[in-house]
Amino acid sequence: MSQQLSLKDEPTRGFWRRLALVAGPGIVVMLADTDAGSVITAAQSGAEWGYRLLLLQVVLIPILYIVQELTVRLGVVEKRGHAELIRDKFGVGWAWVSVVTLLVACVGALLSELSGLAGVGALIGVPAWITMILSVGALILIAVTGSYLTVERIAIAVGAFELVFLFVAWKAGPGLGGLVAQSLDIPATNPKYLYLVAANIGAVIMPWMVFYQQSAVVEKKLRVSDLPAARIDTAVGAIITQVIMAAVLVATAATLSSGEPGAALDTVEEIANALTPSLGVGVGKLLFGLGVSGAAMIASIVVTLTAARTLGELLGYDHSLARKPGESPWFYIVYAATLIAGAGIVLSGINLVSLSVGVQVMNALLLPIVLGFLYLLARRLPQPYRLQGAYAGVVAAIIAMTVVFGVYSGMSGIWG
Repeated sequence: MSQQLSLKDEPTRGFWRRLALVAGPGIVVMLADTDAGSVITAAQSGAEWGYRLLLLQVVLIPILYIVQELTVRLGVVEKRGHAELIRDKFGVGWAWVSVVTLLVACVGALLSELSGLAGVGALIGVPAWITMILSVGALILIAVTGSYLTVERIAIAVGAFELVFLFVAWKAGPGLGGLVAQSLDIPATNPKYLYLVAANIGAVIMPWMVFYQQSAVVEKKLRVSDLPAARIDTAVGAIITQVIMAAVLVATAATLSSGEPGAALDTVEEIANALTPSLGVGVGKLLFGLGVSGAAMIASIVVTLTAARTLGELLGYDHSLARKPGESPWFYIVYAATLIAGAGIVLSGINLVSLSVGVQVMNALLLPIVLGFLYLLARRLPQPYRLQGAYAGVVAAIIAMTVVFGVYSGMSGIWG
């Protein structure tokens, strides 16, 4: 409560003070972006293609920022969630189209996160059912007992464990010459390569990120005057998430060091072994487990909150963490039921690696709907926050290229 009051009552404080108060939604959503599925996708990319997908990680930084900056604008100016805004601007039918798209992405992401946690548990000999009970119980407890700011702080603290992958990449000792040479060697006509291109695009630009960050900005009560600080929050997050993705890819490629495509990794244990041999078995498994667990937990919080909030926007039930379970029962019921259902599916024994890469490709195929609505809504903002002029043309071109390349790569990889 005191932090929200500070945002309203301290307009004369310095910019850095305001940045510290505003920061959070961008960093949380970007740390969640480097989720268990993204880590696995990056590892698979390094295993199969060496450093040939590294340049893509760099190219995706400004694209990711451009997309998420639009959600920040929509949140601070319109003060409504994404689904609610689509409903008000385009009608209930189109709102449900966007929400169904979101729910598909959220379910796929949640399965990927919970499977990642089960895989980490298996590394240390913990049965999957025990891992699911502990993980789902902790996630429900975090939401039920915490305010938005509490959940945000917990999410950032947990997600910070992902930074261990930077240490892992450094210890892997990649050779600069080979790294640069392979980064520029792009087999653009190979269907298997294109499939992983689509997976990486889908691993970075996810439908639920748009919905979550806009809702978080609204729930945190950020104002238009907070927009510059919120943009920095988003930019820092975009850099961090792609640095982590690049670190996982580099560590895997450097460790396997075959330089030839085809060294696929089929299990979480194989990925752990490929990422951490220079650290020793015990330390390697510990760091890998911390990194993946942090990624999976923060993403699980984000995607489940996103699903519960967005349904609330359309169905009309209260969907704020500021409300206790007795005041907002449906919000917490949907949140808990989603986690429990996801855990049940994970316990059925699905293949984690195939699922995770497939989910990212699915995200790429859903981009036309998600980015299309995002662009149109930004074009309808009031002045001076409307997306317009030359920048609107640049954004349209970037979104169009991302959508076309993501869909083309995904379809080529599937049918090639």
